[in-house]
Amino acid sequence: MAERLQKVMARAGVASRRASEKIIAEGRVKVNGQTITELGFKVEQDDSISVDGKLIKKDEKKVYYLFYKPRGVITAVSDDRGRKVVSDYFEAIPERLYPVGRLDYDTSGLLIMTNDGDFANMMMHPRYKIEKTYIAKIKGIITKEDLRQLSNGVIIDGKKTAKAKARKISTDIKKDTSIVSLTIHEGKYHQVKKMFESIKKPVQKLSRETYGTLTLDGLTSGQFRELSHNEIRELKKLVTSMQE
Repeated sequence: MAERLQKVMARAGVASRRASEKIIAEGRVKVNGQTITELGFKVEQDDSISVDGKLIKKDEKKVYYLFYKPRGVITAVSDDRGRKVVSDYFEAIPERLYPVGRLDYDTSGLLIMTNDGDFANMMMHPRYKIEKTYIAKIKGIITKEDLRQLSNGVIIDGKKTAKAKARKISTDIKKDTSIVSLTIHEGKYHQVKKMFESIKKPVQKLSRETYGTLTLDGLTSGQFRELSHNEIRELKKLVTSMQE
């Protein structure tokens, strides 16, 4: 049965479906030796598919890792400027991994790495509203009114954010800083930083501490571990419950 090329690539662990579409459009994919740039192109089971000159393995084992991304690392599998990327930490892993979503260069914390494109799409789809908790060190003393605004939604890029959970952890009067926990389920570009900017409390340091049912417990910056079958099942269950 013929399937769309980007779907086959995602299932083979090349990249997420959306990222695979970009790779196709850039002319980096060949099917039976012919360069394909058409996003609707369909392939058969016995077709030969190569990306950047390397044949893809359609039956590659699906693997899932929880990674504690350090600050100063790019959420990408390569960088044309030679900067450190998340895939550098997985060079000993035989499967071709890519990140689920992204964390900014200067943001640390929880990131899922996998070669399962369908799983990645499921986790990233805004419809499913998977909660993510961030710990932010901000400039200024957070107030109850600030927390109320963050919780009810603030205007960023001309649109109001969805309701969130905001909680003060601590304040330092002398340094004029605060530590705040913010839980959101959206994934807008630079969303957390922009939310704090909207209340005039710029972020100085940011880390993602949870993703759905996952936490960073037991890991230090730069470390990773494989997700258990139960953890993967719980994440998928989260998505399923939101479909009902």
